[in-house]
Amino acid sequence: MKFLMVCLGNICRSPLAEGILKTKVKEAGLDWEVDSAGTSSYHVGDLPDRRSIGVAQSHGLDITYQRSRQFTLQDLDYFDVVYVMDTQNYEDVFRVCQNSDQEAKVCLIMDMAPEGMNVSVPDPYWGNDGFEQVYKMLENACNGIIKKYK
Repeated sequence: MKFLMVCLGNICRSPLAEGILKTKVKEAGLDWEVDSAGTSSYHVGDLPDRRSIGVAQSHGLDITYQRSRQFTLQDLDYFDVVYVMDTQNYEDVFRVCQNSDQEAKVCLIMDMAPEGMNVSVPDPYWGNDGFEQVYKMLENACNGIIKKYK
């Protein structure tokens, strides 16, 4: 399986989701690929936000190897599932889809959490808090991904 995590800038939420799922995949001994991207080009080539790095480190994860990249049309063909963080990301990715197979790959990540149907992961970029909450939400969703596809 190949999973892509998508948010706006690929520096806060999607790098956390990538790091969390990669760790869970490794712990489960699965041969899955996990990547992340942003719908914008604002931060292409940048490290994840220092606050995302910090919250990941507080949970024993290192995401400093990641670099922001922009989502592309080719991602829709390459990845099996594209998990987006919020409804705006969903609309932006869905708008790029060229067929029903691609459309079927696009999902809100919180739909994978037991209590999270149709819930967006809030963007913590503009505040100093919220990164721990985002981490917990994404960890819950990633547990659901492992459970569903394992």
